[in-house]
Amino acid sequence: MIGYILSGLVTGAIFAVLGSGLTLSYAATGVFNFAHGAIGFLTALVYYELYAGLGLPRWIAALVAAGLFAPLVGLALHRAMFRGLAGAGETAQIVGTIGLTIALPALGLFLVELALPLGLAPIDVSVQPRGVGPAPPALFDLGIVTLDSDQLITFGFAVLAAAGLWAFMRHTPYGLRMRACVDRRGLAGLRGIDPDSTSALAWMLSCLLAGLAGVLALPIVGLDAHAYTVLLFASATAAVFGRLRSIPWTFAAGLGLGVVTNLVAGYGSFLQEITGLRSAVPVILLFLGLLLLNRSRERVAGSSAEDTPPPDYRADLPPWRRRLPWLAGLALLLGFTFTQSDYYVGIVAQGLVLALIFCSFVVVTGIGGMVNLAQASFAAMAALTCGWAFSAGLPFIVAIVLGVLAATAVGMLVALPALRLGGRILTLATLALALLADQVLFQIDAFSNGTIGWTLPAINLGLGTTTSPQVRVVLLLVLIGLVGLLVRNLERSASGRAILAVRSAPAAATTSGLSAARTKFLLFALASAIAGLGGVLYAISKGATTATDLPAFAGFVWLAVVVLQGVRRIGGAVVGGLIAAVFPELLSAWGVSAHVGLILFGAGGMILAKHPDGVLAQLAEQRYRRRTKATAGSTTADTTAGATVDPLSAAPGVPLRRVGETVYGGARREASGDQPSPLFELQGVVAARAEATVLRGVDLEVHAGEVVALLGANGAGKSTTCAVAAGDVLLTEGRVLLDGTDVTTWQPHRRARAGILLAPEGRGVFPALTVEENLRTWLPDPAPVFDRLPLLATRRAVPAGALSGGEQQLLTLAPALVRPPKVLIADEPSLGLAPRVVEQVFQLFTELRDKGVALLLVEEKATEALAIADRVAFMRLGRITWTGSRSEVDGERLAAAYLGVS
Repeated sequence: MIGYILSGLVTGAIFAVLGSGLTLSYAATGVFNFAHGAIGFLTALVYYELYAGLGLPRWIAALVAAGLFAPLVGLALHRAMFRGLAGAGETAQIVGTIGLTIALPALGLFLVELALPLGLAPIDVSVQPRGVGPAPPALFDLGIVTLDSDQLITFGFAVLAAAGLWAFMRHTPYGLRMRACVDRRGLAGLRGIDPDSTSALAWMLSCLLAGLAGVLALPIVGLDAHAYTVLLFASATAAVFGRLRSIPWTFAAGLGLGVVTNLVAGYGSFLQEITGLRSAVPVILLFLGLLLLNRSRERVAGSSAEDTPPPDYRADLPPWRRRLPWLAGLALLLGFTFTQSDYYVGIVAQGLVLALIFCSFVVVTGIGGMVNLAQASFAAMAALTCGWAFSAGLPFIVAIVLGVLAATAVGMLVALPALRLGGRILTLATLALALLADQVLFQIDAFSNGTIGWTLPAINLGLGTTTSPQVRVVLLLVLIGLVGLLVRNLERSASGRAILAVRSAPAAATTSGLSAARTKFLLFALASAIAGLGGVLYAISKGATTATDLPAFAGFVWLAVVVLQGVRRIGGAVVGGLIAAVFPELLSAWGVSAHVGLILFGAGGMILAKHPDGVLAQLAEQRYRRRTKATAGSTTADTTAGATVDPLSAAPGVPLRRVGETVYGGARREASGDQPSPLFELQGVVAARAEATVLRGVDLEVHAGEVVALLGANGAGKSTTCAVAAGDVLLTEGRVLLDGTDVTTWQPHRRARAGILLAPEGRGVFPALTVEENLRTWLPDPAPVFDRLPLLATRRAVPAGALSGGEQQLLTLAPALVRPPKVLIADEPSLGLAPRVVEQVFQLFTELRDKGVALLLVEEKATEALAIADRVAFMRLGRITWTGSRSEVDGERLAAAYLGVS
């Protein structure tokens, strides 16, 4: 047993290194990188070619590949893709990285093919590559077990990598910034941390670990890209046991996984009766870890809809204009079907079979917002059940119905984890179940008939049989049309509204009497039935089915193809199915390497970084913008001649404001030559949130050592003004000036470094960081704060999220006492605080004003704000309606400001 444990630790070390990199990138950026194993393979390929092809010493080749090439790949991918994916929805993130999983190995192999004349070594998966150590490996007899030098090097490098990464994250400023970005990315920018450069560093380190694991695993798994993908899911198990956050726990779980796998392989002889069960141990542990450990880590009940539904860019078109492109496409497809040869029509029929299966993604992902990677398993389940039932003597139509029902039953079984899991965790859980079905269920000979499979006859429709590709095309078009009508009616029905409610706000939907469980079961049952029907027709079109026809990894490609086209619409499924069938045939006919198709497919995933809703939505948006541009051009003749007018200021009862004028209370204020220049100024600011204009020409200035109180009713635009000042919301028009310098285009972190500090509404702390670590994000030495505020000193090692509301607000403002900014913007600083704490907070403001800080104070408690304010500005409907000294504020004006009346 000790021998199994020691040798298992070596395999576990590779899991640990790969899992640590996966945890690092997810924790720092929020993107679960399904391409982590592909990056490891690409690095291993570079290492192999450097020593086997170019003749470099192996240790130099390993240093160049893992230490230089892999981090550069991480930086390049960050700039080209990951930076955009960080702000996209989970579906786009998952599909984008899945595209890289397919494209990166193909790119590496294609470049090797091109460079063979230059002396690179050809790729032969049967050749066992060498490790970094001596060749042949030196043997070390430990008494109980004999290990070679490659195994010892693997374990040693794994331990060094884990220790170094832990020290980096805990004891360096870069690690602190990375953890701050993980905790609250937006707040990190307001504290002077550049989230973009921090994410770039995280991806470089993550890819370095992936490259290191790839080089270390090369003597074990060889140059097999698929083996590295399998290795990824084993390492994902370790990352899950580390809660996708803790690198030490991930490393320990990776080692434990290697040991458990080895022990099961050595002692699990009783499992031999169930084919594939011993090799499926990592998958089983992955599913159990997801189910038991991550119950509260994600949102409730499978809602992965952080991405809001896109606007309907065709809403302004009449119904016939919306349907015309699809009717024209249908006519062209039918014309092609009845004029071309059976071979080409058969390819189209194959694409429509895939399109029918892809419609299931529209239901579960497009409508329900849940990413399910088990759709290929549903299709395989239906096909194999149909073949088994028909071979048992049942009528063919009954066998087809049983196949669809079996897929539906399995879909409802998979829906059970969806009731407890959400987001990426649900995606991994469905993938684990799909892999388990592949490795165990579909390997049972009585069910799959071994490698022979089941033979299926054609369907006789009276006018013809499905042996004719033309008949298959017509049948599939009818079925896809029926599914389209079903989806359309579902979206417009009470059930559809319930689905959207549960997707967007599960808690609110539950309080409204909607059953989230029933909604999830409905979606999974409907989607699995559609996938099952497609799987049966896929097998019928081939005339037979085997357990390997529809592997679980096919679900990867299928989901990516649909999302690239547009997963919210049936049209995306149809276009995706046709592309998936036709494109490989075109490349083959043109004599182009098959790697090129995979590369282009993966490159398509980069589209999702900028257009998460797919190609069809992008095209609809472009046509909409052309229409609106043409409409706007036809109305420019009505614009008032001779004056540049801000159209947003043309509200009832408010005179038009010429751009460039500064207006206070309806009267133009002329700058006086003897007045000091304002330290901070907003000039004609127009800004919007979620495409709704909030600020409509705001002019505001704050001088050094001055407190300006910004008062107004809820919804007047005060918080948006603060966000615009800090750079957290972009301007549509206007300027932001700091000490005479135009900082309008500066990012939040650059403004913070220049001296603009925002204390946001609520609490401006990083909950997962300790009090001392929170202070170190702004101060090099937090000791002066502890001397000034002993209460925080006693709580220095406590996570900020465990502090009381008053303590968190003091922690937010305390760094400004030691390192006063030029401008402090406080948004509702007394919100939810006890009166005694409010008094302390406003004493801090007074102290900062005495130090020359320009203070912009947004406060609901007018009494406290007016007590320290030098000037007051009233805001209404996104405009400054009055400004003046504190002494000019009377009860009538104050009531008017808070009641939102003129």
